[in-house]
Amino acid sequence: MYETRVTVNGRVATQVDHWTAPSGAPVSRFRLASTVRRLDRQSGSWTDAFTSFYTVWAWRALAVNIASSLALGEPVLVSGRLRIREGEREGRRFVTAELTAETVGHDLSRGTAAFLRSSGAKPGLVPVPGADIDEEPPEPDAGAPPGRAAAAPAGGQANGARADGAPAQESPAWSAHTAEGGIPFPATAP
Repeated sequence: MYETRVTVNGRVATQVDHWTAPSGAPVSRFRLASTVRRLDRQSGSWTDAFTSFYTVWAWRALAVNIASSLALGEPVLVSGRLRIREGEREGRRFVTAELTAETVGHDLSRGTAAFLRSSGAKPGLVPVPGADIDEEPPEPDAGAPPGRAAAAPAGGQANGARADGAPAQESPAWSAHTAEGGIPFPATAP
């Protein structure tokens, strides 16, 4: 009833762990690092003061979307319920801060992102650091809505640009596809 709700900005500090709980619900977990920056008045430059680490937990659709969207080192905002846990391991006491996420998103003050409406996101769509990025991209998802690719095409041609560099034209007709919640969106011509 009286839960502490917070929003923390930071960077993804670990790979996202994703699994299915015995109940059948998808679960994702990652560590979030949030570093305080201070202005050093003598040098006039910003310096790191200290870093707080949080274990972020997510369930169901949010867990699947996190596993499909976040990669190590990316700047994110996490809003959710804060819980401080105390425990003992191997004779040593510890305190850990955990966030049960309600919303998670990329920090757009540090970069750009292209939103894709959830229609069956698949964990593991985010490239793993060290993976061979020269291999051919997968074929678009057959279940993607008409005129929409499941993921941004190779070469970064997203946000309404065609492979030849020309802007995509909006179709006057609404796509027959509706995402969870039944909100239609315009189809985009290839």
